[in-house]
Amino acid sequence: MENTIQQEEWKFKINPWITMIPVMLSIFMFALDETISNVALPYMAGSFSISHNESTWIITSYLVASGIIIPTVDFFSRLIGRKQYFILSIIIFTVASVMCGLANSMPMMLVARIIQGIGGGGIMPIAQAVIFEIFPKEKLPQAMAVFGLGVIMAPILGPSLGGWITENWSWPFIYFINVPFGILCLYLTQQYIEEPPYSRKQSNVKMDFSGFFFLAIWLLTLQIVLDKGNDADWFGAPWICKLFTVSMLSFLAFVYIQKKKAKTGDGLINLSILRNKNFLIGTGGQIVLMAVLMSSAAILPSMLQRLLGYTSFLSGISMLPRGLGCFVASILSGVLVVRIGIKSTAMMGLVVLAIGGLLFGEINTNIALANIALPNFVFGAGMVLSMVPLSNISCATLSNEEQTNASGVQNLFKNVGAAIGTSIATTMISRFSQAHQMMMIKSLTDTNQVFNERVSAISSAFMTQFDPATATHMAQAQIYRLLSQQAGLWGYVETFRYYAVAVVLIIPFIYFLNDTSRKKN
Repeated sequence: MENTIQQEEWKFKINPWITMIPVMLSIFMFALDETISNVALPYMAGSFSISHNESTWIITSYLVASGIIIPTVDFFSRLIGRKQYFILSIIIFTVASVMCGLANSMPMMLVARIIQGIGGGGIMPIAQAVIFEIFPKEKLPQAMAVFGLGVIMAPILGPSLGGWITENWSWPFIYFINVPFGILCLYLTQQYIEEPPYSRKQSNVKMDFSGFFFLAIWLLTLQIVLDKGNDADWFGAPWICKLFTVSMLSFLAFVYIQKKKAKTGDGLINLSILRNKNFLIGTGGQIVLMAVLMSSAAILPSMLQRLLGYTSFLSGISMLPRGLGCFVASILSGVLVVRIGIKSTAMMGLVVLAIGGLLFGEINTNIALANIALPNFVFGAGMVLSMVPLSNISCATLSNEEQTNASGVQNLFKNVGAAIGTSIATTMISRFSQAHQMMMIKSLTDTNQVFNERVSAISSAFMTQFDPATATHMAQAQIYRLLSQQAGLWGYVETFRYYAVAVVLIIPFIYFLNDTSRKKN
């Protein structure tokens, strides 16, 4: 009761747009490091003498560590005070960035990335909670548009920035660039972020060790299953089945413990917040959108490098039009929410995002870098127009006191969604490519006149340097490489089309949301 009175009486003295500066700077650093390593993995793999598959742990270790720490944000905020914990998270993140840049072995890099994830995991939930508190309801759509721009644009710019830094300097600098921004963020946070009474240090705060244990086991085992499942033929491998069972049992144990401790308030998170219809539907939609965002940011540069021979820098540059689309949509989002309401804006964004997925579904191997620009622009615009309103409306009916816990719950499931989405996309590309290769290879037979004519035409060019048998074999090998390339392209194309299907399926659920902005207007 006392907290409620304090919450109602408390008034923020600093201009909220000034407070947004350190908040957005911290968000951008955290979100950028989710993808900035993507294009630099081959260079890091060479430095550490490891395979490409092993190098992916540099990315997943960061996501898992941040995913584990996110549900504990509310606990640590009550233990030492939310502002103090936010500052501590920035310090840990910045110091760990230096450790990443100085790493000279894979174990050292993994330790540094885990520590960086621990620091970064506390940034996003607190930043989101602060934004919901400092802005009045009528200005919240514009604030969330800026917030969404940082959350979505940073992972998009990550590959292009990482590719440029890697090719012009060296990969350690993709981590060293966090240091000056981290120091600036610390100073601005201390100066311009206020701490209301209900977010200060509380007494008699207990740590939920059992919940934390099962949370860690759940996410660690799930990430291993997602990372190695496709290579191990998923549930065709007994060890994958066993590990998945452990993961699901740990998840159920975690949920049981949180529900049991919700009455005393000693749990890591309060899952009863999922009873809020807006929060449940909005979070579910954001899980799907985060899966699409993170997986598409991973597979598009991979497609350009594998199929079209782009460098890491050029494949990263291909993501810039998506960033431009995000920027334009962030401006439109605030205007559209006021004019047509949050629900209509979200549905419009989902339609635009689906169109972007379909445009990607029309690409071929003869495209230039410029041909990727339009689908990327539309994709980025649709992502902001859909995710920002969903993020806004999902927490619009919650009190300020519930925001920190709600943000922790939401970001936990969004992290899991990103991991699952990336794994599903990788599996779909592999399986679709195999299916199309099996269909197309039936045409490469001696009874196919077109195939024979093509072999003859190509082999005749080789006969000037090789004997007829070798020339024929080389011609057949070249045709097979083209077939593999086309099969790989189909794998990516169909995956992008399924993105369109996934986001369209969210639209019917939008009707069940309470559009508070329309009631007010």
